[in-house]
Amino acid sequence: MEDRSRHMRLREWLIAQIDSGKYAGLSWENEEKTMFRIPWKHAAKQDYRQNQDAALFKAWAMYKGKFQEGRDKADPSTWKTRLRCALNKSTDFQEVPDRSQLDISEPYKVYRILEDTGRATDPAGNPLISLDSDCSKALRVTHLPMQQDCSLGDSNNAAGWSVNGRANSIPLYPSQVPITDFRLEVRLFYHGNLVQNLITTSPDGCFILQGCAPVGNERIYGPCEAKKVFFPCPDIVHLPLGISEAMTRLLPHLEKGVLVWVAPDGVFIKRFCQGRVYWDGPLAEHRQKPNKLERERTCKLLDMTIFMQELQNLQQGTGPEPKYTVDLCFGEEFPDLSQPTTKKLITAQTVSRCRRLMKVLQVWNNIRVIPLFAVECLRRHNAPNNVEMKQSPPHRKTNE
Repeated sequence: MEDRSRHMRLREWLIAQIDSGKYAGLSWENEEKTMFRIPWKHAAKQDYRQNQDAALFKAWAMYKGKFQEGRDKADPSTWKTRLRCALNKSTDFQEVPDRSQLDISEPYKVYRILEDTGRATDPAGNPLISLDSDCSKALRVTHLPMQQDCSLGDSNNAAGWSVNGRANSIPLYPSQVPITDFRLEVRLFYHGNLVQNLITTSPDGCFILQGCAPVGNERIYGPCEAKKVFFPCPDIVHLPLGISEAMTRLLPHLEKGVLVWVAPDGVFIKRFCQGRVYWDGPLAEHRQKPNKLERERTCKLLDMTIFMQELQNLQQGTGPEPKYTVDLCFGEEFPDLSQPTTKKLITAQTVSRCRRLMKVLQVWNNIRVIPLFAVECLRRHNAPNNVEMKQSPPHRKTNE
């Protein structure tokens, strides 16, 4: 019989390691077993002991097939990076900085285990603590993008959607067809002016940010291989003096930016920048007032299961065309009924293209997210739509 342990997700794997007691410093933080400590000693410390301090990171690398004794050179820093990436990208965990101790002789971080509704949970699945977040309803377990150099979460069963043109053949749940094309077309706009248009190809998503990425820093966030798209200098386009000055003041607050990625069960984002980011879309709580993205919390922007169900309803004549666009806005509240989106400082439009599902994302400083899997599904099933992508600000709704 095949060993079930070889197919555990990161959540299950970590709980098993904690309960095993094999790793020094890896332990439950509370009696309810909703939080745990993970040893976090820097390899540059004089008292660093590779066999002990890197043991858990090494075990994760071996479990994911990234390291094999006798074949690969030992690389504790890379092992640690992989597990850190997995924890940061996963929607199963939330770091608890107030409980972490990184400046002591035996440093450690503390993480909370999350339930798929965005609430803390115990290993048995009982909800314990509600998250105070605008995105709490969107936080959920997800299959994460597959990647090469850094395990960002469980990808053992990464899969996509199958669409063959028949209404009764649209699966309502992922896990049938692997997604192999995670391209993102990114269009950046400054005050409504197109300043950059490019296509990224990383399966780990797309980082949209200002400044240099903190490569090599222990506090680096997001996946190791995510494509980095940088905001260009404001003087790349002629802007009114006041607008140019405001943009110059805003950009430094977008260091580390946001990470947007597509997965078999939806479209996700994680905010890392100090500057505030607001959004509007199918899963947004509010329609006529701002929805803020909480920092360092994964937020689900679009749910594929909901979209596919709504598509079936459309085909059966029992529902309207599914909504699939998501707008994001940096530094300025959004939605904002008092100001047109075209007046926002920075907007970006990203279009992601999966070969089978044609996922589209539009990113604006204001970022609009349009999974082209939705566009392709609507086209293949002869749904009435006008979804040709425009090089225009996001107030021109492509699905309205």
